[in-house]
Amino acid sequence: MIRILLLVFVLAGTEMQAYAADPALYSFDNPAQEAKFQDLIGQLRCLVCQNQSLADSHADLAGDMRREVYQKMKDGLTNQEIIDFLVQRYGDFVLFRPPMQPNTYLLWLGPALFFIVGFGIFIIAMRKRHQTLTPSLSEAEHQRMAKLLEEEDLK
Repeated sequence: MIRILLLVFVLAGTEMQAYAADPALYSFDNPAQEAKFQDLIGQLRCLVCQNQSLADSHADLAGDMRREVYQKMKDGLTNQEIIDFLVQRYGDFVLFRPPMQPNTYLLWLGPALFFIVGFGIFIIAMRKRHQTLTPSLSEAEHQRMAKLLEEEDLK
């Protein structure tokens, strides 16, 4: 009997957490405010799931962060103030699009840099290949070849 009651409490607790994390349970004054909330939690990364936004994640921490965002919206903070609060608390990692700053230059410029280096390596390899396929003749070989071609033309 105790096991059944324990199982009921565990299942009820799990279900309560799922409802607490569901953004549909938040009440908004108007649809624009709800759209603003959905947009904001779509821009923020779940720190547990890493490749999911707060809107998509089912992690407990994501639910806590959604509640924090909701509470900050209810307190009248702007989107940028809420984002600044979360960045101050969790770092730039909470943003899906980190800002361009010295510690993120490699992140933003890395793909272009790798493309340029790869293209340079490709060009150098093609030039070396072209040089190895094109034999270089000495002056004596040029003269002999010209002589052979003249003899061929006379025939």
